[in-house]
Amino acid sequence: MSTVLVVDDKEMLRDSVAVTLQRPGFTVVAADNARSALTLVAKHRPNVVVSDLKMPGMDGMELLQKIREIDDDLPVILMTAFGTIDTAVRALKIGAFDYITKPFEGDELVVAVKRAIEHARLKRENEVFRRASNGSAPIAGRGEEESGPRGLDRIVGGSRLIEEVKARITAVAGSQGTVLISGESGTGKEVIARAIHEMSPRASEPFLAVNCAAMSESLLESELFGHEKGAFTGAERLRKGRFELAHTGSLLLDEISEVRPQIQAKLLRVLQEREFERVGSSTPIGVDVRVIATTNRSLGEEVERGTFRQDLFFRLNVLPLLIPPLRHRIEDVEALAPHFVNAAVRREGRAPKTITPQAMSLLMSYSWPGNVRELQNLCERAVVLAEGDQITAELISGWLSAPASHAPSRPEIVTNGRAAARATEAIWARELMPLADIEREVIVRTLEHFNGHRAKTAAALGIGVRTLGLKLKKWKEQQLVAQTL
Repeated sequence: MSTVLVVDDKEMLRDSVAVTLQRPGFTVVAADNARSALTLVAKHRPNVVVSDLKMPGMDGMELLQKIREIDDDLPVILMTAFGTIDTAVRALKIGAFDYITKPFEGDELVVAVKRAIEHARLKRENEVFRRASNGSAPIAGRGEEESGPRGLDRIVGGSRLIEEVKARITAVAGSQGTVLISGESGTGKEVIARAIHEMSPRASEPFLAVNCAAMSESLLESELFGHEKGAFTGAERLRKGRFELAHTGSLLLDEISEVRPQIQAKLLRVLQEREFERVGSSTPIGVDVRVIATTNRSLGEEVERGTFRQDLFFRLNVLPLLIPPLRHRIEDVEALAPHFVNAAVRREGRAPKTITPQAMSLLMSYSWPGNVRELQNLCERAVVLAEGDQITAELISGWLSAPASHAPSRPEIVTNGRAAARATEAIWARELMPLADIEREVIVRTLEHFNGHRAKTAAALGIGVRTLGLKLKKWKEQQLVAQTL
């Protein structure tokens, strides 16, 4: 619910206004003078300020000017007696949203506050879309993709692994906790993040995304936290960062592993204290944002290497979510491929196209090193280049890189001691996976082959049962394998 800051030096009027606004459900904070109000503006991030015009010390007009220096978009409604209407009109010219003449009816005040909040919401969304149209880093707000699938409907596939992911999304969506989504590039981590937001209590608020790998350290700092006018060369106006724009909504920090130590420290403060400072300012600004982070690396391993802060990792890893690569759920290709083909047909304005059984068989035999993104790109290319109403094996076969194009969806498990590990490592090495990931894949798949029997798995791999148990325990703590293993 929206928060209203009421400012008046007269206790009786201040309490009366507070009660009037609490009845329709607004959260009300109050101040008996303008200087206290400025502190509350930064701390509570109210949606609107209702202030008396005539107050001792700093009056409502001065308060309005100070608020404009802190937040140029925060609507201010001034309460004024009949004799000071001219002053109130002047206040409108310097940025007041509205004024209301005393005495006033309670409904009149409530309507004015609702109008102010809606105006601020639309202004914030316009800023979101303006940045997107100017080529800023990826950003989205409420209203984008309204006609498309939402929530779990975004996630296509019915494999056991993807159903487990859907169940996990449902479990974490209603929480306010930070979510860390891990998985290889192209597995659809941003789609998962959007689904979580759309199923959360914040669904009607903005969802913004920042690609942390796409910007320099200084640019990323300004994008996240904003900057004051004159903070650096070229800072010609106050600029709000993504945390401010996402207030009451969700912020996706994509590829969080790429963030430099200085920014990591600032992110830690936001997560701990729920406040930050703009570049060039020492005034803390309170914020209510749910952070969702994604990574294609193991942050646990980055902590061990000393490239990522352990305390930040713990703050991010409150609700971990591991997205399996497409090769582990190859049966989902049967649903994903037609989905991507139909989407491309609609977008390109083409005649409907179907995938032949031979082409589907070829798609199902490929290991998809580029994951879902690679499949989507292939389907879009096929829609554009297919000459008839069918997508054939002949059309797509040349686009599947050898030798992976005919690799089995699961490596065949050999069960004669250390030869099992060596043989399976050789298969996975063709996918150019890091050695640590190859070891984990081999162990997990061998364990699955023996239906979770650890003694048989250890014997097949030529390692001790205790060694196997320690590895699984470590990977579970790092959220790299399923907790059920």
